Amino acid sequence: MKKGLLLLMVVVLSVFGLSACGGGSSSDGDKTEITYYQFSAPADGKALDEMVKEFEKQNPDIKVKVQTIAYNDYFTKLQTQIAGGDAPDAFELNYETFVQYAEKGVLADLTSYIEKDKDFDPSTLNKQAYDAFKYEDKQYGMVESFSNVVTIYNKDLFDKAGVEYPTADWTWKDEQAAAEKLTDAKNKVWGTSQPVTMNEFYKVAAQNGGSIFNEDMTAATINSPENVEALTHLTSEVTDSKVAPSPSDLSGQLPEDLFMNGQIAMLHTGIWLFDMFQDAPFEWDVQVEAGNTQKATHFFANGIGVSKDSDKKEAAFKFASFMSANEEAAKIRIDNNWELPATENKEILQPYLDATPPDNREAVFESLQYMVLPPVVKDWNKISDYTNSEFEKVLNGASTPEKALKNSEANINETMGFK
Repeated sequence: MKKGLLLLMVVVLSVFGLSACGGGSSSDGDKTEITYYQFSAPADGKALDEMVKEFEKQNPDIKVKVQTIAYNDYFTKLQTQIAGGDAPDAFELNYETFVQYAEKGVLADLTSYIEKDKDFDPSTLNKQAYDAFKYEDKQYGMVESFSNVVTIYNKDLFDKAGVEYPTADWTWKDEQAAAEKLTDAKNKVWGTSQPVTMNEFYKVAAQNGGSIFNEDMTAATINSPENVEALTHLTSEVTDSKVAPSPSDLSGQLPEDLFMNGQIAMLHTGIWLFDMFQDAPFEWDVQVEAGNTQKATHFFANGIGVSKDSDKKEAAFKFASFMSANEEAAKIRIDNNWELPATENKEILQPYLDATPPDNREAVFESLQYMVLPPVVKDWNKISDYTNSEFEKVLNGASTPEKALKNSEANINETMGFK
């Protein structure tokens, strides 16, 4: 009797143990279920649903459970999950934060998976976008998409003011002159708008030959004459000439909302907003951003990392690889105006160029000639937060560009441990 009872207990415990171990890694029969975290973007809902369905069609043994998190909350939640030992199997990272996660050792090295995957060919991808997710010569992420920033302009406002449309050789001076003619304070129309933040400033500084660090990354160079001129240019549009809306003018609205309302003539923003502007009640187009001593524009890349602690790394890699280089995934991204796939396949990219508006989509690719990347340092977010607070003081009339950059340089040197 005791022997039979013992046998029954062993069977029960075995079944319970198997179900407990298998519940998180597999569902829906023999399918392997992976969790994927991504941050939200305007066009991504429909596109991501289509991509996941296509991936699961091509990989019927894998199911993807997606969780979309607002960008402002995303990295806090992701870090909490990782710290608690409950990291998703795969998760989205942008270029600016990728190195921080690679340095912390929380990402799986994907190099061996790539070498074994006969269907994945890195040469089919934009090299700079692909290499952006390497760390110490190993691939710790798969590039998912890339994007950049252009000047988006309201053609109707230009026509009404009798101002010539922007050209690719415009300088700050040209944009300023046009913005002054386009601004109509009485009707709350501003000539231009661009963020006064560190993530905008490093590019504006580069447009004037400035930089945030020296070449060997041993000292901050943010407090330079070139950068003072750059910050003065950026802030004076708000504080002096008032050709750009102030934080109080925005009243909690986003610049893209005012653009859609016909209240901003030129908007410096990313190509990811093209889809949002498709229904604008006016004609609009795009152009390469103006520079000063040289051209410079943003280059953004998003990628997918795999958790080092995942017990489903191979399945997670398959999904990351699909999102990176699969032609069907690239076509879905193009069809939905969701940034750009990293593909070099011109046939896949052609529908993007053919789609309108905007008519001048060539400017998107022309801008890639002038792309600059944010400095890759582990404390970039911390540095940006401090610098943003200094810039805000300038906008509020409580400081000057000179003081803001002097304080920011001291903060960067202290944060980075520079002498």
